[in-house]
Amino acid sequence: MAKKLYYKIGEACKRLDIQPYVLRYWETEFPLLAPSKSTSGQRVYSEQDLRVIQRIKELLYEEGYTIAGAKKKLEKQDLSSLSEVREKPKPLEIAEVEPSEPEPPPAPKPAPAKARARSRPKAKGPKKKTPAAASGGAEAKLRRGIREALKEARGILELLDS
Repeated sequence: MAKKLYYKIGEACKRLDIQPYVLRYWETEFPLLAPSKSTSGQRVYSEQDLRVIQRIKELLYEEGYTIAGAKKKLEKQDLSSLSEVREKPKPLEIAEVEPSEPEPPPAPKPAPAKARARSRPKAKGPKKKTPAAASGGAEAKLRRGIREALKEARGILELLDS
């Protein structure tokens, strides 16, 4: 098949074996993926766009990254080094082709840390006062600092998990 300068969304999806709704969703999630539009307003994808889409597909489906993790990986990666998009061999006869299962929709985003924290049951029972509680302002300042450090640590853990 001769290479084209631009591919319509249907052609790109067929070549990369993904559904158009998945590709449109990826466009909203990956700023790097911004296809041009034809004069009639239809999305058109270049060879470079196809390489980016192929890499996103590999990260999500083969390497098991989340959307957030794939975004970070792509930001760090030099996309000019992506290999050419590999075309799948076409079947000789339609009778030999088995029906393919529909592609699952994109995985939902994980709940933000605040939402997860709200869903945890609170510890019951009276709060115990420590001798340091009597010192007032110094302890309050220390507690705020600890809360801020914990919040930052949770954010870092969340980034590492994705």
